[in-house]
Amino acid sequence: MSNPSRVRMYTTAVCPYCIRAKQLLAARGVTDIEEIRVDLHPEQRAAMVDATRRRTVPQIYIGSAHVGGCDELYALDRAGKLLPLLGF
Repeated sequence: MSNPSRVRMYTTAVCPYCIRAKQLLAARGVTDIEEIRVDLHPEQRAAMVDATRRRTVPQIYIGSAHVGGCDELYALDRAGKLLPLLGF
């Protein structure tokens, strides 16, 4: 548990799915999330769409792996694959 993978998440201020994703990650021991607010930085939304081909938030990366959104994050957790991906 000493070297967790970096988590990067594209979000907006009022997105309930972003809040749920952050809550799950916190419950699994993630203490630091690089949060990129696409509502404050429109150029970051364009970068997100280019990288993921998705327009919705959250878009979550763990290390270099694109996990997807909140539903995919919860599915990984249910399958027992989230903690290994996080490096825990």
